[in-house]
Amino acid sequence: MGDPSAHLSNRQARRLALARAGLLKPEWLDLPRRAAGRGERARRGALAVVDHFGYLQLDTIAVAGARSHCLVPLSRLGGFDAAVGEELLQPGRPLFEYWGHAVSWLPIDLSPTLAFRRRECAEHPWWGDVLGEHPRVADAVLRRIRDEGPLRSAELDGSDPDADTRSEGSGVHDSWYPKVAKRVAVAFWSRGDLAIRERRGFQRVFDLAERVIPAQWLAREQSRSDAVRTLLGRALAGLGWAQTGTLAATWRLRGMRREIDTALAELRRAGTIVRCSIDGADGRRWVGWALADDLELAERLDRCRPDPARGVLLSPFDPLLWDRTRLHRLFGFEHVIEIFKPRAERRYGYYCLPVLAGDRLVARVDLKADRDAGDLTLLVRQFEAGDPTAAERRAVRLALAS
Repeated sequence: MGDPSAHLSNRQARRLALARAGLLKPEWLDLPRRAAGRGERARRGALAVVDHFGYLQLDTIAVAGARSHCLVPLSRLGGFDAAVGEELLQPGRPLFEYWGHAVSWLPIDLSPTLAFRRRECAEHPWWGDVLGEHPRVADAVLRRIRDEGPLRSAELDGSDPDADTRSEGSGVHDSWYPKVAKRVAVAFWSRGDLAIRERRGFQRVFDLAERVIPAQWLAREQSRSDAVRTLLGRALAGLGWAQTGTLAATWRLRGMRREIDTALAELRRAGTIVRCSIDGADGRRWVGWALADDLELAERLDRCRPDPARGVLLSPFDPLLWDRTRLHRLFGFEHVIEIFKPRAERRYGYYCLPVLAGDRLVARVDLKADRDAGDLTLLVRQFEAGDPTAAERRAVRLALAS
């Protein structure tokens, strides 16, 4: 792709990443500073966050008192009620649920962009031709949803006429979807025949796609090449600086290296993006990409003074954090997710939330909520520095208080 035409110091690259993540001044991205309460203002604020990144990754774990898709807007919108995050996907809202780099809520205008993925999922990416292997179940699932209306996952069990003779698989994903009818519904969803109408108690409600996705979006399809270009640009707008692998991983663009290289070259020729090197926190120089318009922003950010005592709790799956290699190069922070580790092997805790203070990640906390009592217990608090400053200690206190 040629030599870089721009260079950012580590501080510039780090702050650009934070600015593009909405974690310095949200208003720079046309995000509201506050979205208090549970009304329309809060919903609009959360939807603006989803629209900026192009995705909001979903997560089932609520041990810290809120799931990841609630914590992400909470970390950016002052006064935001985390409960609003559970209710974002509703009929008539400009969102749909589909594959980003993981299962996510996405802006509805990306539905035509992801048409190529729906075609690729004619066979399910985990289970293969589950629809062809279980035609009676597939017919029953579609018939029930067409005739009875939207159905929750738990209501699909009766759609399996082979329930007494099936055998369960052995993969990790099999444990999540042990019933053939549920697998069939998920396969139809991946292929685009079904859509997720809403979540009830975080359980998916399946419906026919044409009853969920507005006709003007369902009827449109972006070409594969145009889609890749759209997705790479959308990824970079939420990242600030990133290497090609991160841009591709944002949208699970696997086995598409030629299309990715072509799209990046086209964006570069159009003057939308530039090849950009940065000074990594590890002292090495790394070459990636940045939006051309962000170079001036990076210079301005170099002169700003982020408050080192302003603490923000971040979800382990925050858009800033999920690519751990990029995070380490920008911040020198080794992000560790220990959910699947035995208790005795955990260093930071089951659901560790990093704490951002100013333009640094300064600490990690592990929280456990008691919903019945309305309490939130701090299980672990560890500072990155062996001797934290007074500002860092205050930042963690404020982050926990929020």
